[in-house]
Amino acid sequence: MVPRLLLRAWPRCPAVGPEVPSRRLSAGSGPGQYLQRSIVPTMHYQDSLPRLPIPKLEDTIRRYLNAQKPLLDDGQFRKTEQFCKSFENGIGKELHKQLVAQDKQNKHTSYISGQGFDRHLFVLRYLAAAKGIILPEFYLDPAYGQINHNVLSTSTLSSPAVSLGGFAPVVPDGFGIAYAVHDNWIGCNVSSYPGRNAREFLQCVQKAFEDIFDALEGKSIKS
Repeated sequence: MVPRLLLRAWPRCPAVGPEVPSRRLSAGSGPGQYLQRSIVPTMHYQDSLPRLPIPKLEDTIRRYLNAQKPLLDDGQFRKTEQFCKSFENGIGKELHKQLVAQDKQNKHTSYISGQGFDRHLFVLRYLAAAKGIILPEFYLDPAYGQINHNVLSTSTLSSPAVSLGGFAPVVPDGFGIAYAVHDNWIGCNVSSYPGRNAREFLQCVQKAFEDIFDALEGKSIKS
């Protein structure tokens, strides 16, 4: 299947062309404007950022279960808890030790933590495959497949050298949303496979932008 791409830009100045929104992105040059230009290069502080450690496996499992709980009924959640306990005390513990060892040998990389858990669990799965280990039962849990079914996949790369970018959805019924924020406009490039209506989704994005602009300008939001 080939994804379909749709682009919509919201310019700062009045746009030329049919059906193109023309809301201003900036209300002036003061601190209250929506977008502000920075004189500091984007990657200026990259080398001075702290290197965050890989989180403990039990912390990642706890975050994972916290994310799963609102999505599952009691019976499903108890089964997922069992998968987690078996993984945490079994093959997961060994994979995590190997991951920490690799991390110590690669000081130029950094693990970004927070409330997330998906990257940690993903790299453990990748490590198991790389070592020829049979896929742990934890990853066969339907709840794991469900929470990793990302209908909305978003990314951005805002640069004067890049005027347009995009990528395909990561699941057949999903959307790939590449967005950009430039000095004079913001916009997004939405892709989908034939089973989804990217144009309808883009109309919803436009409505969301209009609501945001109305709120910032102190206007009532239209229903």
